[in-house]
Amino acid sequence: MNSMTYKGYTARIDFDESDSIFVGRVLAIKDNISFHGKSVSELTKDFHAAIDHYLADCKATGRKPERSYSGNLMLRISPDTHAHVAKRAAVHRKSINEWVEEVLANAR
Repeated sequence: MNSMTYKGYTARIDFDESDSIFVGRVLAIKDNISFHGKSVSELTKDFHAAIDHYLADCKATGRKPERSYSGNLMLRISPDTHAHVAKRAAVHRKSINEWVEEVLANAR
């Protein structure tokens, strides 16, 4: 997937062949923020402007801007996997949360 990130907001980028433009849409929030551009630099500029406008509008109307992710991740895993994760975390002298966060961060 082609994506862009600005001020903590991530957008998916697609190419619209019929109009010969790049089209972007901010992911994982309820508000609809989209933008476009004929070049990467134009697309980037429009993305930044769209996010800046969204944040300014939220401030002006007293709304709290949505964030893509809270930082909480709930998982259901098998008891065997849970036990394995707990052992690996203990070996590294970390909590399960600390160890999993490190593993996931390294998987980027």
